[in-house]
Amino acid sequence: MTRTSPYLAGLGLALAAAVAASPPGRALETIELKLPLVETTFSIQLAELSDPRALLSGHSDLAELDQATRGAIGRSLVDLFNTPLPLQALDVARQVVPSPLAQQALLLLSSLGGVDGLPADISSDTVLKVLDQAAGRGPLTMRGVLQAVPGRTASVDVGKGLFLLQRMNAQLLSATRLLEGTAAATTAPALRNPGPLLVRRDTLSLPVAYRPHPLEVVVIRPTQQPSGRLVAISHGLWDGPESFEGWGRHLASHGYTVLLPRHPGSDRTQQQAMLSGKVPPPGPAELRLRPLDISALIDAAANGTLGLPTGLATGSVVVLGHSWGATTALQLAGARPSSQQLLQRCNDLQDPQRNLSWVLQCSFLGGTDQAALTDPRVKAAVAVSPPMSLLFDAGAAPVFQGRVLVVSGSRDWVVPSGPEAIGPMARVARQENSGHRLVLAGGGDHFNMGSPYDQGGGPLRGLLLAWVNGAFAAGPAVGPGPGNPTLLPPDGWGDDGLSLSDVTDRLASWNP
Repeated sequence: MTRTSPYLAGLGLALAAAVAASPPGRALETIELKLPLVETTFSIQLAELSDPRALLSGHSDLAELDQATRGAIGRSLVDLFNTPLPLQALDVARQVVPSPLAQQALLLLSSLGGVDGLPADISSDTVLKVLDQAAGRGPLTMRGVLQAVPGRTASVDVGKGLFLLQRMNAQLLSATRLLEGTAAATTAPALRNPGPLLVRRDTLSLPVAYRPHPLEVVVIRPTQQPSGRLVAISHGLWDGPESFEGWGRHLASHGYTVLLPRHPGSDRTQQQAMLSGKVPPPGPAELRLRPLDISALIDAAANGTLGLPTGLATGSVVVLGHSWGATTALQLAGARPSSQQLLQRCNDLQDPQRNLSWVLQCSFLGGTDQAALTDPRVKAAVAVSPPMSLLFDAGAAPVFQGRVLVVSGSRDWVVPSGPEAIGPMARVARQENSGHRLVLAGGGDHFNMGSPYDQGGGPLRGLLLAWVNGAFAAGPAVGPGPGNPTLLPPDGWGDDGLSLSDVTDRLASWNP
């Protein structure tokens, strides 16, 4: 699917939400345009935006201003109102719009002045209704969304809107530039296809001392001939094991025993309870509790509490994670959270690296001092879309005890590649060769790299299997350091849908 500026989509959704309280049946008629570099607000009819060139070729005040700026105002209007929005598929919108993270993003847009009158209680049903109506008229654009908004007048700050557009485009451009001229990995049946072993899925309960209720744990393992090797998978914010059981099934078919905990303080159940007003949002303590969940699973596997077959080796474990789960994996692999960047940058709404993941990272303030929870048994990790630019000191490269593979999507507007993956991993690459890797997924976003149990493992299955295989094959040399064997083979771990490219070797000289 074609996607352009994600912040334009956010601005469109914010406009929809901003007038959600208007009486139904009233079609939006007038747009108050606040233009950059001038103090004047221009009122135009929404119908005129169907052809901005015709509007600006006339003799109105707006047309004269455009002529005086040699077309700059006209180009801004064309960009802002007629560019296709990234939410062309409403199934993606349905995943994004109802989430509190998306609502926080809309509030951020309001605080930047992009939309006037954004209410605190955004109705996701209203937003989706607006999008459905707009999509019925053709490709989604800002103008189409406005035409579907109930109400009479909306105010748009063109300068602020373009600032958001340009900032997000810049954050995504880094991945695009790195992918240019970098060959995508091919696919090899040995990595992409399911393994020869039949697998079983069980749900277990594990009491832990630091939580009031037992952990729910999904266990996916071979029914026979297990390798005795252990992998754990940590899900993201307001998600659950079910979104990544396909990863586990693929690995289990190749002999691995895979444990997927449900982190109770930040899973889907917690989100539902929070939205109903029963519990507060996830607190900074979860930054500490999530790594403890994974370590507790390794302990239970070691002492037999989980009832797994004997012979399971727990002294060397690989942890995979997505989004917040990816941050958890990095913590276990040795990255130490710090409050320094959180204190300095969380309140700067103009920071060029600000992105949606900062909503989550800034919520960690107050929990960083207790969140350095390296587990020496975690010898390697895969971090898919990890929010980390603020959490781990931006002035220095994160220090990992385990070998780390970071995967980031080129179209991920929730955790964009530029500030959250490329910047931190470039600092890592400028150190002495450590063996950590960065793979960019061309066309990858924040929602299309996982896999439910019945969907074969998703686009990353070959890459994950290759890294896990390499980690266990390396034995004592699995850790980072010059001279240690690479964990990722040169090829064969690609995908036919997403273009997966190892860009690590370009990072040391990378100039954003």
